[in-house]
Amino acid sequence: MTPVEYLRKTEKKRMDELFTFLSFPSVSAKSEHKKDIAACADWLTKHLKGIGFKTRLVKTKGHPLVFAEYKVDKKLPTVLYYGHYDVQPPEPLDLWKSEPFKPQIRGGAIYARGACDDKGQVFAHIKGLEAVIKATGSLPVNVKLLIEGEEETHSVNLPEFLRKSKKQLAADIVVVSDTSQFAKDQPAVTFGLRGIAVGEVFVYGPNRDVHSGTYGGTIANPINVLCDMVAQLHDKNGKVAVPGFYSKVKQITPWLRKQYKKLPSRDARLKQELKVPAVHGEKGYSSYERAWDRPTLDVNGITGGYQGEGAKTIIPAYASCKITMRLVPNQDPNDICRKLERYLKKIAPKSVRVKVDTGGGAKGVVVPTDGPWLDAAARAIEKGFGKKPVFMKEGGSIPIVVDFKEVLGLDTLLIGLGQNDDNIHSPNERFRVRDFERGCKTATFLPFELAEVKG
Repeated sequence: MTPVEYLRKTEKKRMDELFTFLSFPSVSAKSEHKKDIAACADWLTKHLKGIGFKTRLVKTKGHPLVFAEYKVDKKLPTVLYYGHYDVQPPEPLDLWKSEPFKPQIRGGAIYARGACDDKGQVFAHIKGLEAVIKATGSLPVNVKLLIEGEEETHSVNLPEFLRKSKKQLAADIVVVSDTSQFAKDQPAVTFGLRGIAVGEVFVYGPNRDVHSGTYGGTIANPINVLCDMVAQLHDKNGKVAVPGFYSKVKQITPWLRKQYKKLPSRDARLKQELKVPAVHGEKGYSSYERAWDRPTLDVNGITGGYQGEGAKTIIPAYASCKITMRLVPNQDPNDICRKLERYLKKIAPKSVRVKVDTGGGAKGVVVPTDGPWLDAAARAIEKGFGKKPVFMKEGGSIPIVVDFKEVLGLDTLLIGLGQNDDNIHSPNERFRVRDFERGCKTATFLPFELAEVKG
């Protein structure tokens, strides 16, 4: 029996197991789900042990880590698989067509919170590895699995575990499936992620909300001032106006531009999918380049003044806005945050007080495209999906990938199994059954292809 034949034979069993995994409301952001998270980690640990892995539940200051290991021969490559079993809060619940923690298949897709992000994707690898073990009696590589319960709350305890467990986590390459395919019938290997830096700006005016008739025209309105400051964050060409923001940004290489030209235009799809009249962004760059290779600055929300029903004629005491900046390799989040703070305080009028809180972030990362690991992943994907993958980047961030590089010295293969429209972090999250099956199939080929890579 081949691993793929084993997958066919166990199709119903695999789906039942996935449904059990998805049924745990392992919401890491809510303390009320602490017992659910512990139960999910315990179930996963026992499940991996039943497959043949040596397992360990690792306690942290927060939610536990699941660590599993399958040793074959120290002469073979070692692959570290990473994923997470925690999920986003399901709210707003009234927008779900079925209960978020009672998985349901509709229209060829599995609907549940965590179906795609990231339980379904990491489980596809687990089932693929199981198929190889059961069909052949072993694995062609040494495997380590690290599955955490705090990814959706910024992996606060994982970096410390990496630093303390370098020997235990020693490997040749990391595999992560927490991204997307390029399109429904076009798989991809992701070789780059943008980083992120976070800030919040507070503009303070009077010591309390005051009457806009009595005081209007005599003091600054914090909301007006904040809006004017936000308007100065970009120039007329869509470039971020913060001095020094681009000082370490490298130009897009001819090789990258050649790869992007192989992809269909993104503009029409963006307009159709998001119902916007036109695309927008930094002048002189394509939509792919703007999303994958250029840094950005976005205001995520503005707060200030009265927002209830009807009118309330006030000048508010303060206004604030939240800002995130997506960064590219070589940009340091702390340095960018300092530059943002200096600029905001410089452009603020003397009639208000400004405070900027920054939360650091994560650096961008790129996997070398001239090495053998990327080619091995591409071969496995082609066998699993029946089509050659394209090479792409992601505009989002997976901060722990940076830690894998900086702490463990490991590059990461980002193999997305889901789709961009799978509603991750939103109501009605889904994972197409076809994608789950293709993911399991790819996962049976991947260890064999990685085994061919010589150190």
